[in-house]
Amino acid sequence: MDRAQVLVAGGGPVGLATAVELGRRGIDCLVVEPRREVSRSRPRCKTVNVRTMEHLRRWGVADRLRERAPLPVAWSQDVVFCTSLAGHELSRFHGVLGLAPEEGRCAEPGQQAPQYVLEELLRDVVGGLDACTLLTGHRVVALTQDEDGVRVEVAGDDGTSRTVLADYAVGCDGPRSVVRAQIGADYLGEHALRPNFGMVVRAPGLWPHVRHGPAVQYWTVNPVAPALMGPLDRDGMWWVIAFGVERDAGHARAGAIVDAVAGVPVDAEVLSTDPWTARMQLVDTARRGRVFLAGDAAHLNPPFGGHGLNTGIGDAVDLGWKLAAVLRGWGGPGLLASYEAERRPVQERVIRAAEDNMKTLSTDLLDDDLDRDDAAGDRARAAAHRRIQETKAAEFHALDLVLDVVHDRSPVVADGAGDRLPHAWLAPGHSLYDDLGPELTLVAPPGTDATAFTAAARERGVDLRVLHRPGSEGLLLVRPDQHVAWRGDTDADAGAVLARACGGACD
Repeated sequence: MDRAQVLVAGGGPVGLATAVELGRRGIDCLVVEPRREVSRSRPRCKTVNVRTMEHLRRWGVADRLRERAPLPVAWSQDVVFCTSLAGHELSRFHGVLGLAPEEGRCAEPGQQAPQYVLEELLRDVVGGLDACTLLTGHRVVALTQDEDGVRVEVAGDDGTSRTVLADYAVGCDGPRSVVRAQIGADYLGEHALRPNFGMVVRAPGLWPHVRHGPAVQYWTVNPVAPALMGPLDRDGMWWVIAFGVERDAGHARAGAIVDAVAGVPVDAEVLSTDPWTARMQLVDTARRGRVFLAGDAAHLNPPFGGHGLNTGIGDAVDLGWKLAAVLRGWGGPGLLASYEAERRPVQERVIRAAEDNMKTLSTDLLDDDLDRDDAAGDRARAAAHRRIQETKAAEFHALDLVLDVVHDRSPVVADGAGDRLPHAWLAPGHSLYDDLGPELTLVAPPGTDATAFTAAARERGVDLRVLHRPGSEGLLLVRPDQHVAWRGDTDADAGAVLARACGGACD
């Protein structure tokens, strides 16, 4: 029988991120993934937000993603609303999706990159971790658990099967999650009624017709193709979402849709199609015993705002370091109990925000006069501009949603804490986050006697870095995910502070 400390079902970005958090801490992790190769036919997520980029920086690979991304941040930071790519501009947003964040607010700007670029990078990262194994061409088909571990049945696409005994299992296997079904968890929530038709097309001759300059998204508002379109690269690869179009109509009208979005006939090759409807759903529980759910296996939201994958990466980070802490002996049961307490409010908030973003789409902005070259056209376009600015700004400027996450319902966070440690640049290119330790960090004013905390940490077997920072007030205990577990002063009971932050370890 094969063994692993943690088995991860699903080797998409969320499963791979879970493995990175575990493998960097020496935890034996097996990732089971049906796809032998990463598919480039469906780009899925295109926005890697600032928070995910901060985690990539912590893993030492943020620059590697930027090097691989087909669209550099400097290429464009705009979203354009227009009647077509060759038609009238209606409105525009600058500095969107965290691509130009307020100076100093975060350690990394966001990055536009197709999901497959991130996934390929994370496969490479996992492949470089001695503690991790990525088993492709295999899928989890069943699991059972008891108080000692989880027995996972794994089937290969070559007809072979094996049983893996793991201490813990994590289901990152998407909306059709086998792990979710096996533990009896169910989605709660709603499906949207309006269909959408996604495509990836190759149209190298399109760029000369684009009147509005580079943008990461173009929302087209016309009666033939109310849609959303964006470049995957600068060489003619595009993604398209046609709103209100069903599967059969999308396949039949694919070329006409692309022409209407472009505003001129273009030579376009449809490489893939993806009919879908939006879902606003959250599992009733993301944990049963030793088995956890993360990413799309636990929650689904409309894609507007680019939060889905990034929320899943947040799940992976939160759960990954906590599982590692428990398996290394310094994390107590309260640490794993805090996973849902911390992530569920975030997931609920993201679902609500994405649903709000979906309330105004191109189909809701149509007006017969938008393309007229007269006074009536001017009035219609001015009215559209006002409505777009009023209803869509929150979708493209959502740093508060991304960065201002406070785990104030967490059992392992003290009162007055739980927020992400405020970021600061200490020197050009040198972030405060770069000086944090891999596990717990005590941030303190220079000259602070941290003996009580270092002794308590040594007794618990937890790696504690003491960071004396000029200008800091009081003490901050910072977790591996850069969230503050406790604020206080040197009079605090160091043992009690660490006990809570560690989930009751060694109590």
